[in-house]
Amino acid sequence: MNAMRWALEYPARVRHCVVIASALKLTAQNIAFNEIARRAIRSDPDFRDGDFAEHGVVPRNGLALARMVGHVTYLSHALMGQRFGRELRSGSFARGLEAPVEFKVESYLHYQGDKFAENFDANTYLLVTKMLDYFDLAREYGDDPAAAFRTARARFLVVSFTSDWRFAPQRSQEIVQALVAANRDVAYACIDSDMGHDAFLLPNARYEKLLRTYMARVAETC
Repeated sequence: MNAMRWALEYPARVRHCVVIASALKLTAQNIAFNEIARRAIRSDPDFRDGDFAEHGVVPRNGLALARMVGHVTYLSHALMGQRFGRELRSGSFARGLEAPVEFKVESYLHYQGDKFAENFDANTYLLVTKMLDYFDLAREYGDDPAAAFRTARARFLVVSFTSDWRFAPQRSQEIVQALVAANRDVAYACIDSDMGHDAFLLPNARYEKLLRTYMARVAETC
């Protein structure tokens, strides 16, 4: 999203723009997930209306819940099934209610949430997610993304991933359609992956080759 904005704001300076797993604006579903995460943080008694640092506390439970919700959206249905399924980490159904049963996926989410809560600032999380919610590339251009992109001079590479449901391929295709309508130079690739939104961070032979090839061409023009 920042890359697209920079291409519009600094057309004389941005010559190439690579847009990976992104969108012209967030969907209602994305905004909903972000609000659930924010509500989790604000509902933590230790949040103290954002003044937690002055009280020497951290809203760890709220941050952990926010991260757990967010993390689910980064993974695909297929990946969660492959990685966790219904496997247990502790307990046994054979013992009935004598001991709690913990699924591996529950353990994983608790770990991710607790780790995040130790390293991320709660107020920053609220602001960053709101910034994402408010982002709308075409708002200042009469809600016409093609008009927005006409101010850019960069060449664009747009990349999406088949199993990414948070920033689905359809969102990237909307970017491409707007760039084509604006008569901008654009290439598009949809990478086959079962890793969900996290795919843009993970090894993938086709993805890596695509970026290497594109960056080599960029280097040739510098």
